[in-house]
Amino acid sequence: MAHGGEALGRDGGRVIFVAGALPGEMVRARVTDEKKRWARARLLQVLEPSPQRVEPACPYFGICGGCHWQHMRYEAQLEYKKQVVTDQLGRLGHIADPPVRPTLGMARPWAYRNNVQLAVDGSGRLGFRAARSHEVVHVAGCLLFHPLLAELHGALDVRWPALRRLTLRAGVRTGERLVILETDDPGLAPVDLPASCVVKKRDGREVIVSGQGVYHEVLGGRRFRVSAGSFFQVNTEQAERLASLVADYLEPHADDVLLDLYCGVGTFGLLVRGEVSRVIAVEGHPAAAADARANAGDDDRYILLEGCAEEVLSGVKGVTKAVLDPPRRGCGRQVLAALLRLSPRRIVYVSCDPATMARDAALLVAGGYELACVQPLDMFPQTFHVETVSLWRRR
Repeated sequence: MAHGGEALGRDGGRVIFVAGALPGEMVRARVTDEKKRWARARLLQVLEPSPQRVEPACPYFGICGGCHWQHMRYEAQLEYKKQVVTDQLGRLGHIADPPVRPTLGMARPWAYRNNVQLAVDGSGRLGFRAARSHEVVHVAGCLLFHPLLAELHGALDVRWPALRRLTLRAGVRTGERLVILETDDPGLAPVDLPASCVVKKRDGREVIVSGQGVYHEVLGGRRFRVSAGSFFQVNTEQAERLASLVADYLEPHADDVLLDLYCGVGTFGLLVRGEVSRVIAVEGHPAAAADARANAGDDDRYILLEGCAEEVLSGVKGVTKAVLDPPRRGCGRQVLAALLRLSPRRIVYVSCDPATMARDAALLVAGGYELACVQPLDMFPQTFHVETVSLWRRR
């Protein structure tokens, strides 16, 4: 199974990627995209199925691009995610036998999404992007929607030609919901919905149409404000486990100065704030920084630095431990070089992309750190995506 969710076969020395196939299967497939050293093929028929193959639960599977692995037993999904993380750390991180633990899954890997983006076709109907296409697939419902979002989605059976995209978000622990419409026509806003509503214009400006324009979620017993432009994990149940893992790996002490890099709305730093001397949080996105500042309140031992990470870090001193939660593109050389100058005793790296995490891992090793463990976490069941938490110790 390749990173990206496709099964990988070979024709001589050439790699062939086949979506919908499973390792060990005999399939018939037709090449659709041919390159010099690799090709992509469309699955036509499964001749000898894998024992891990199951019937997909969703009638849109294979048409809608939202899910990749509904044809695979859930236990196999967890194992393949571990294998992908291990492979990426070996190939890109150059770490032999990386200490990757079994993937932490969910008891019920459905109805978990608290955040979903819907595309709009030319006639204004809502749907999801088709697999490897810009076409819009219209769905009556989605098995991954949390019930709070399923209810909102069911109330939006309308046509909005002036709408570019629509996002539904929910605080699973609070019941609060937020609808974000990307359009220049504020008259589209469905103000009668049981949710706050924000219109986002092309120039980035946001107009609150109803409610407060934010929602709240609770993790680790703490309430967090999340605005329309801020990132928050799409799976509240697994986000709780993620935050617990981060705290365990940090082993916070009263004399620690913790760097919370790419802090978002402040989740990790604020959850351990009472166990350390000081938290220095860094966030470059204005909306997320505003949320983190609101979530911290008047705590003068929580210091929020807003700006580009590699620039802000040049003025930071005295850090003993660090937690990083970068976007999918990872940290990169400049940010890690700035972090390595601080030389924290422990680094906890949270990642949603094994490839960029593995690339950054090679830089951490070269900078004097050793990998203690990697814990994959299934934040996105039925898809190939995997979250990881890795612990690094200074040698």
